[in-house]
Amino acid sequence: MKKSHHPLLFWSPRLLAIAFAVFLSLFALDVFDGERGFWDTALALLLHLLPTVFILVTLLLAWKWEWIGGTLFIAFGLCYIVWAWGLFPFLTYLVIAGPLFLVGILFWLDWKIGRARS
Repeated sequence: MKKSHHPLLFWSPRLLAIAFAVFLSLFALDVFDGERGFWDTALALLLHLLPTVFILVTLLLAWKWEWIGGTLFIAFGLCYIVWAWGLFPFLTYLVIAGPLFLVGILFWLDWKIGRARS
């Protein structure tokens, strides 16, 4: 990882990815409805938090290799759209896949500009 000369471009995708992981984690809270036992709730919570784990692992990879992060974040956005197509209103795709595309593009830009300056 070579730190780019644009601190905003360096930090924006990283902070947006963290914020998106927190946002995505909020959806896992619906497992606490009180109707399940402890182990069922724990398993449901683990399953609901898997997308957040993928986001955070990708962020760790992207911190060192921006091009990998850019590729994976965009791939996650595309996978979500393909998987959920026709199930939700269009705005849902923008809310979930939009930030993934934005973070991926910002990581790619940081990588490209960093390569051009070195």
